[in-house]
Amino acid sequence: MTVFGLISAVAGFVKVRYLIDKAVIDNMVFRAHYRITAAILFASCIIVTANNLIGDPINCISDNAVQTHVINTFCWITHTFTLPDNNRKVIGLETAHPGLGNDYGKDKRYHSYYQWVPFVLFFQGVLFYVPHWMWKQWEEGKIRVISEGMRGAIIETKAERDARLQRLVQYITETMHLHNSYAACYFFCEALNFVNVVTNIFLVDSFLGGAFLNYGTDVIKFTDMNQEERIDPMIAIFPRVTKCTFHKFGPSGTIQAHDALCVLALNILNEKIYVFLWFWFIVLAIMSGLALLYSMAVVLLPSIREAILRKRFKFSTPAGASALIRKTQVGDFLLLHLLGQNMNMMVFNELLDELCRRMHLGSSGSGASPSSIPSAPSTMEMSPIYPEIVKFSKDTEI
Repeated sequence: MTVFGLISAVAGFVKVRYLIDKAVIDNMVFRAHYRITAAILFASCIIVTANNLIGDPINCISDNAVQTHVINTFCWITHTFTLPDNNRKVIGLETAHPGLGNDYGKDKRYHSYYQWVPFVLFFQGVLFYVPHWMWKQWEEGKIRVISEGMRGAIIETKAERDARLQRLVQYITETMHLHNSYAACYFFCEALNFVNVVTNIFLVDSFLGGAFLNYGTDVIKFTDMNQEERIDPMIAIFPRVTKCTFHKFGPSGTIQAHDALCVLALNILNEKIYVFLWFWFIVLAIMSGLALLYSMAVVLLPSIREAILRKRFKFSTPAGASALIRKTQVGDFLLLHLLGQNMNMMVFNELLDELCRRMHLGSSGSGASPSSIPSAPSTMEMSPIYPEIVKFSKDTEI
């Protein structure tokens, strides 16, 4: 039960961590990389290292000339092998187990990956977390600071809400056109996510000897094949029983070869983990590619940015949204988009209305009037978050 205790502890940590009121600084696909995928890989690493779940990772049977613990250790730290030509033989009549038999003069397929599986899984988990870590370092909590007290539910008093809204609008107007480098960092990390998942697919394929690219499709075909003709691709890549040869000197100094049959109980977990990873990586790569195309459209097409304001955030009339898009750049739009993800829809629309008024774009048509929002403070020093806002303003200058 130790493995379940470890996973429960990890799940509890993740649950507590993400229940804290945190600003959202990315999109759903981005979070699928560092939250879901990294968690899957780290959990898989814990499972395959929990030996008490299935017993010892390897157990070898040999003659009494070699002690059991010696042959087990030797075959684990070196390699074992199977005979691909014997995969089709009838079990119980022609061979004892798939891929086994007399190996004289036959092609051998060596298996030495199993001791590296937990390390590779952990390394992959780190790779999927790195883009998020990089984006956090570049983002430096900007959205969290400037939206402090305005995230989630509506603020209790109108005066407090209006004061915070005025400070935020003033920050946006004073730093207009200075957020392009901020947006470039975000889109770079988003592109890195796509490159990362594609790289991981080929990384695992190389790790498993070129068998991963077709692994999922082979498993699907296997389920539809005739019982007597099919070859289980999971057993071919992750054999449960393999052969191992141990050489030692005999009493007269001659070299003696000792054959052993090794049971790799850990492969019953490995085969399921990599089947799931094959399907998940394919889905994640498709989602990441579509998210990247969406981001490219946002950067290249102002009409897409206008449609997002009108349809997703329900802002104004087409004329008001169009005017705001013409006066802003991609970096400004990304900042507004992230603010929209963190703020109540009504408050965010009030922010856009006031921003249009400050930029002399006229009424947005949403029903808010300039008199409904008090005028801005004469100086930003009145804001309790002024030092942080000034810092972000300087850091984001191009």
